[in-house]
Amino acid sequence: VQLQASGGGLVQAGGSLRLSCAASGRTFSSYGMGWFRQAPGKEREFVAYIGWSGSRTYYADSVKGRFTISRDNAKNTVYLQMNSLKPEDTALYYCAAYVSGIYYYTGSYAYWGQGTLVTVSS
Repeated sequence: VQLQASGGGLVQAGGSLRLSCAASGRTFSSYGMGWFRQAPGKEREFVAYIGWSGSRTYYADSVKGRFTISRDNAKNTVYLQMNSLKPEDTALYYCAAYVSGIYYYTGSYAYWGQGTLVTVSS
């Protein structure tokens, strides 16, 4: 599976962005998908996860109630709708395909996109 993330940009605090992650390959619908982010000088951290059918979702406490993960298996795409953005949300955002293990561990994901930069100004 090859993943291509897009949709990042510069936004003011309180604003919104929607990230997209387009996947190649016919097996996309069989993978759970996750979003992670990495701020400068910090480790990559879990943001959100969605199961293969879209029926299960999990979020980091820091984004719960503000971010929504969704997917469209017909379009081989997973989304991350980000509302009420804060300066601390500034990071490079990565999408990844889950294979096994705990959903919030980076090691549970085998395929990664290249990242898209989100910058939130105060």
